[in-house]
Amino acid sequence: MAVCCLLLSVLVRAQAPAASDKAARLARQAAETAAALADHQQMLDQLGIKHLRPAASHDPKSPNAVNYDESRANPYTNLPDPLRFDDGRPVRTASQWWKQRRPQIVELFDREVLGRVPANAPQVHWELLETRKITLGGVEVVEKHLAGQIDNAGDPQLKPVIDLVVGTPAAARGPVPAVLELAFSPSAMAVAARFIPEMVPGGPGNEGPSWQQQAIERGWGYAVMLPTSFQDDNGAGLRAGVIGLANYGQPRKPEDWGTIRAWAWGASRVMDYLQTDRRIDGKKIAIEGHSRFGKTALVAMAYDQRFAAAYISSAGTGGDKLYRHVMGEQLENLTAAPTFYYWMAGNFLKYGGPLTTGDLPVDAHELIALCAPRPVLIGVGSTTEGDAWADPKGEWMGAVAAGPVYKLLGQKDLGTTTMPPMETGLLTGALAFRQHRFGHTPGPNWPTFFDFAARVFDKKQAK
Repeated sequence: MAVCCLLLSVLVRAQAPAASDKAARLARQAAETAAALADHQQMLDQLGIKHLRPAASHDPKSPNAVNYDESRANPYTNLPDPLRFDDGRPVRTASQWWKQRRPQIVELFDREVLGRVPANAPQVHWELLETRKITLGGVEVVEKHLAGQIDNAGDPQLKPVIDLVVGTPAAARGPVPAVLELAFSPSAMAVAARFIPEMVPGGPGNEGPSWQQQAIERGWGYAVMLPTSFQDDNGAGLRAGVIGLANYGQPRKPEDWGTIRAWAWGASRVMDYLQTDRRIDGKKIAIEGHSRFGKTALVAMAYDQRFAAAYISSAGTGGDKLYRHVMGEQLENLTAAPTFYYWMAGNFLKYGGPLTTGDLPVDAHELIALCAPRPVLIGVGSTTEGDAWADPKGEWMGAVAAGPVYKLLGQKDLGTTTMPPMETGLLTGALAFRQHRFGHTPGPNWPTFFDFAARVFDKKQAK
């Protein structure tokens, strides 16, 4: 587990091209760390915060050692009710949800957790860089490489670009369903090969055909976006990328968007493009992400109702895991500097001190609920094989607590409050869950997701 968490820090460094000289690389990393610490401090100063609680530590001798004991995991009993208005009145109808309660929850996530997309968020112009023919599983594929050119008129020195690859079966006679993956960069995956081999194709539980090949063999398409192509995965990057562009290179204010919200904004700009691609069925586009990009995919699904389904893999804290379930990754890990405070809005730091996790006005189940009534599969690995940091039990609890909203909107929830045995999927409702027996990887749950999504995309293929 410690190795898995080490990667979370290493990946931050791995998004940029490797420096040719070790000394130069170390100097760059030191500069990034210093910039992130300074940015974090200026946000604390804006909020008037003197001290934050320390992040959960992997050192078992530390006074704030990470907790994996279920008997100590539930100190907060005040889980917010998504079907109760801020004034305490119950939400009784779907109309009340859509017109009143849902906007209340969105506002709380905007203000307190994720940050707001600025009104001056730049436009994106899509440029086709290359079209080629490839073969996946014996099927010929038309694959396009595109660049989403982000308007940088506000600061011409900043040149963020959304990197996107789209593939569809060459023989398709009409528009096909597609899955958009929010992917780690090749350099990050090279690091994963050393530290979390199960994440890499060919690793444990990930030995079979790629998810892209599985999609193509079903007659579907695929799209792969690199979130770090337009917003770096570090605090220093807040003055650059699309966030820096919208802020004209100035520090964020407490309600400004964090990196996860910016990455999700990028997913929506990809959706803009996919709905213009004649080879893609714009009403049958799913989204998937793993780990930090699982958090991002859930945010994109919650905020952009054009996504028809989602596969959220090992998203953990900040994603589908209840903050109030104190196990594995914790809220304090997302308020700490130099990592990973920049994922969230500045206001989120308040809950790392002086406020507590129990003071959060929302929790992860309400982010899942914002996806209702569309199908969502929550997937996670084994606690004993490397995915304990994501807290499978906390993710299960988040899915269970989102169920009442799905039922209010006429869809089936998980059907039980008892966590199922390993590799026993609960897949008959619009809200689904499956824990596989491997570690920190989405691979083993891809076939399950394709069958799950087929109920929406191609009923003849559903199993």
